[in-house]
Amino acid sequence: MSGKNQYVVRHGQQWGVRGEGNDRLTAVFDTQADALARGRAIAQNERSELRIQDSDGKFREAWSYGKDPFPPPG
Repeated sequence: MSGKNQYVVRHGQQWGVRGEGNDRLTAVFDTQADALARGRAIAQNERSELRIQDSDGKFREAWSYGKDPFPPPG
């Protein structure tokens, strides 16, 4: 992976996109779908991973847009 992983996270009553290691949100949206679209675009551009948080705070899934080795090492 070359870029920062992106996270779609709950932000009060809204949803945000945050790069890994950043304290501040990149963008804030009224719907999770809008945040997913923006997070996906950033992750694809940076060839990184997108992780999605449920409304209860647990991460439910992740999508990888980077170059994953196949077969994986090990």
